[in-house]
Amino acid sequence: MIRFDGVTKRYPDGTVAVDDLTLEAPTGQITVLVGPSGCGKTTSLRMVNRMIEPTGGRILLDDQDNASMDAAALRRGIGYVIQHGGLFPHKRVIDNVATVPLLLGWSKARARSRAREVLELVGLPGHLAERYPAQLSGGQQQRVGVARALAADPPVMLMDEPFSAVDPVVREQLQDEFLRLQDDLDKTILFVTHDIDEAIKLGDQVAVLRVGGRLAQLSEPAYLLAHPADDFVADFVGRDRGYRGLSFQQTPPLRLRPEPTTQLGTYPAQAREATRDPWLLVVDEERRPLGWVEPDRLLTEITPEMLHRGGTLAREDGPLRAALDAALSSPSRRGVVVDGDGRLLGTVRAHEVLTAIEETERPEAEHVEGLADIADVAGSSGA
Repeated sequence: MIRFDGVTKRYPDGTVAVDDLTLEAPTGQITVLVGPSGCGKTTSLRMVNRMIEPTGGRILLDDQDNASMDAAALRRGIGYVIQHGGLFPHKRVIDNVATVPLLLGWSKARARSRAREVLELVGLPGHLAERYPAQLSGGQQQRVGVARALAADPPVMLMDEPFSAVDPVVREQLQDEFLRLQDDLDKTILFVTHDIDEAIKLGDQVAVLRVGGRLAQLSEPAYLLAHPADDFVADFVGRDRGYRGLSFQQTPPLRLRPEPTTQLGTYPAQAREATRDPWLLVVDEERRPLGWVEPDRLLTEITPEMLHRGGTLAREDGPLRAALDAALSSPSRRGVVVDGDGRLLGTVRAHEVLTAIEETERPEAEHVEGLADIADVAGSSGA
């Protein structure tokens, strides 16, 4: 548990970065600090491991005041992940990851063995252990940064915008991997981001900070979206918070349509002539969707380069937002719904998802805002 008790940080020039911050990050959960630039997110984080010293209040780690701890020992007992991984460029990956265990007095053999374990844990193949950071992609470097923070198995982890320096696709992969790890490890995590979508996805609770370092609201993500404390929080969360709120509602049974499909390889002219729909779904031998093609543009063969992969797949038991997004972002305007093994079940249009939302008699559906706008978009797009 991390508890901020009236914590303030005031610099000599009078600037107040954090102002009387009181909140608790529960044990085994992810607490996300989010807010605009200048709201004191990173300052708050760095006061936990005393890289910045507060000028007022207390920070307690499992009821022990961190000001009473040896600063070096405190930092060695806390995992710390920053943008770009913060890796030592002159050290191989395995030595980067082994850094903290070695500082704690582990033998070199034990530290390296543990380094290989956590590299595997974060999804990096063993041969990368002998490379240098410059030989890795941005996403791989971030995974190494997470592995280094986990190497000594700290109970607390501090993460300062760890995924912001990579492209959106890699970022989503890292977020998913991070949530998988947390399910297994149950660390107490304080996570800083400027991205409200990332905060909503990752946080067990989200703390929204105002400029000047004051706490505006601390809530579970679903409650934050449905009940922002004031106009500042509502504006920061965004006008589409009703749409985001669908992430916390399970998809009800949908009336799925059977979808004609084809596979990679030869595509005969007579099949093209018989196809009236401008889009055709391509699946593999196990009926896992691969992407869409336009039959009118085909010659005699479908190759992977021809596939339009726009649009996400939605699992039948996934959140409503995924089902609606699949339909809205698909080039065919038909969302592809799959089972737990990724096999095609059928397709659904956006207005059919909205109908399912309206037919689902749930109290929280009354709080979903913006569905009329989404319906207008779906209708105007031919969905």
